[in-house]
Amino acid sequence: MKQGTQETIVGLFILAGFAALCYMALQLGEVELFSSSRNYIIEAEFNNVSGVKAGAAVQVSGVVVGSVDRIHLNEDSYAVLSLKLNKEIAVPVDSIASVKSQGIIGDKYIQISLGGDEEMLAAGELITETESAVDIESLISKFAFGSAK
Repeated sequence: MKQGTQETIVGLFILAGFAALCYMALQLGEVELFSSSRNYIIEAEFNNVSGVKAGAAVQVSGVVVGSVDRIHLNEDSYAVLSLKLNKEIAVPVDSIASVKSQGIIGDKYIQISLGGDEEMLAAGELITETESAVDIESLISKFAFGSAK
């Protein structure tokens, strides 16, 4: 084999390896260029999302199906969570989103209880049925100081 042919084959092999490495890095890093087709975002409006952070898990029946993408206030001063969900999960319009805690003082996450409606939420739509976070500190202080009934 001539030296020029051998160098060409080695060069092509290196280029193919570099292209494969770049593709895998983008896939594993979930760069939006490739991963956006696997996810969609819906929103949920809450009175109180105390303790929920961006990146918190979103669960359906105890299975993680997404994460909290963004937290912001709307014009009515309600907390709005943008939930990034896997496309395989279809959320009926009558579903309920709740702020839950893992244990007594554990991390907060969002639990979606799927409804029974045949109509599904599309990307960007809003879950209106929500249950806000329970404020453990205020419950304990009410109990401790005798104002709990």
